[in-house]
Amino acid sequence: MQKLVLFDFDGTLADTAPDLAAAANRQRARRGLPPLHYEALRPYASQGARGLLKAALDMAPDHPDYETCRQQFLEDYEQDMTTLTRLFPGIQELLSTLKQNNYAWGIVTNKMEYLAIPLVVHLGLYTDCAITVGGDTTEHTKPHPAPLLHAAKQAGFDPVHCIYVGDDERDIIAGKAAGMATVVAAYGYCGQETALHAWQADGIAQSAHEIWPVIQRWADRQ
Repeated sequence: MQKLVLFDFDGTLADTAPDLAAAANRQRARRGLPPLHYEALRPYASQGARGLLKAALDMAPDHPDYETCRQQFLEDYEQDMTTLTRLFPGIQELLSTLKQNNYAWGIVTNKMEYLAIPLVVHLGLYTDCAITVGGDTTEHTKPHPAPLLHAAKQAGFDPVHCIYVGDDERDIIAGKAAGMATVVAAYGYCGQETALHAWQADGIAQSAHEIWPVIQRWADRQ
């Protein structure tokens, strides 16, 4: 039986952190602050504007200037979101392997559709991608299972025949809640000190090259 592999986007399929960090540093520059080193911002890339503004400016959503700053961050990012963003090493080969083995694949991200879909197109993923679900596609975002369940339904799969790959604990929580198998993309933005085994995913991939063997082991148990 054909199966569906769903991927998170930032930190799993694509290394978007350089462009996200640049947008965060632009907000510092607007306030006369020096840029932070990329490595200080990278771990927050999967947390979107909220995480990056907290890391760059120590600004939380309850700050009176937060929404204005968030909108400026998103505008700056949209203008330069393809400059340094690339697929992680091994992802293109993985997607080719999935296609050769008759697996469908799609994307479920908390990134808003107006940002996610242009990036999916830019990276050459749109043609073979069965479904792209953004942060505003359903009423909820991860860790709620709704986006994953929506993706499975739209692609024509029972969740039990789906596996979700992501680099954030929210991804694993959402995947489990949706009744899917889960894989941690440990090469993403989860951070070196994170206790990934505590997330209790079905597998942990230290590189994109390790994802396919995990998928195969899961499929063999189906």
